[in-house]
Amino acid sequence: MSRHAGRALRMAYLVSSVAGVGFFILSVVLLGYWPKRVLDAQTRAMGPEALLPLTASEQRGRAIYAREGCAYCHTQQVRFVEADQTRFGRPTQAWESRFDYPHLLGTRRIGPDLSRVGGTRSDDWHFTHFFAPRSVVRQSVMPAYPRLFDGAPDRPRQQARDLVAYLNTLGRARELAGPEGEARAREGCNCADDEMMQMGFHGPLNPHPARTQRSREEPVLPADGDRARGDALFSTLCASCHGRRGEGDGPGGAGLHPAPTMLADHEFTRAGVARVLWNGVAGTAMPAWRDYPASDLAALVTTVRALHVEAPAAEAPLALMAQGAETFRLHCVQCHGERGDGTGSAADSLAVAPADFTQKRPSLGRAITTLRRGIPGTPMAPWTSRLSEAEVVAVSHYVRTFYAGDSGAPAR
Repeated sequence: MSRHAGRALRMAYLVSSVAGVGFFILSVVLLGYWPKRVLDAQTRAMGPEALLPLTASEQRGRAIYAREGCAYCHTQQVRFVEADQTRFGRPTQAWESRFDYPHLLGTRRIGPDLSRVGGTRSDDWHFTHFFAPRSVVRQSVMPAYPRLFDGAPDRPRQQARDLVAYLNTLGRARELAGPEGEARAREGCNCADDEMMQMGFHGPLNPHPARTQRSREEPVLPADGDRARGDALFSTLCASCHGRRGEGDGPGGAGLHPAPTMLADHEFTRAGVARVLWNGVAGTAMPAWRDYPASDLAALVTTVRALHVEAPAAEAPLALMAQGAETFRLHCVQCHGERGDGTGSAADSLAVAPADFTQKRPSLGRAITTLRRGIPGTPMAPWTSRLSEAEVVAVSHYVRTFYAGDSGAPAR
């Protein structure tokens, strides 16, 4: 090879090497450093001045989430597309994940997106779901994590508590920011003409259909529900907690506090069942079912009401009813209200709303048992230390008289 050819070849190698290194540096700048600067600037401009940092427990929970590979099946990013917004709410903005390093955005949705999962389910539901997923979600494909528990869903180890604590932070930053935070983000975005960016400010923040709401809103349902359809839906959606016959003995109910309602021991109005299906029961594991069509909810109403097993109860004498009325006035109206409709002066401050006796009537035996034992997991405590046995029986008879039935007229 001539000297000239060798020199040209060495020069080619040098140019290729310099070009390769230069291309690598340019790639890092354009694909890594520059986007990071843009995102950092956007985060500072759109996000609140101070975000609530993760606690030690929440940080441990995030590490467990990563360790167990939760991001392989769940995403934490609501994309700027209509389908995501309809199902999960407003698209995720960069400032929401300020503390997420390394990020856990995920790439697949074998399970639902978790960007807004915080506050959509109760802690005891999460524990039961981790311990035995199919005990509360019949068609779940999620693996069980019994090693995070001491043999039962209501005996979580610290790792289970940390993991649930972390899940409860997902979506928290945006909710805490509130309207002021949304206004700051819109101003910092400076994107009035960017149709896609504007999508991030419209629609409900968290439209999760199972999220409970403290409301008396009732859906408009058909008058008659299909019993066969209701039985099938109850078997799929409800029996895992309430039991096949509505006796509260489903496999998923063992770890829930408060325990699932014993439907067979209660007589319900159509409106009362519809209200619970639409709103859920805030403060408990009972979710809402707002994503089901009106015909399905009407079918479930029919099935739930049919589970009631009538228990004979002798008519109480007037003297006993008078004693029950006085006991109720002295001890119960603060929560359950003078009309027994759950609107007492203290009702709004309670984590779980008091029972509305105009919409559901417990059997006499259930009412007496509730007064004797209370309802663990709710503000309803045992009353045997304050009421005599005669008063317990008297007020149990009395609260049953508030039931309005479908006619809307109380029994008394």
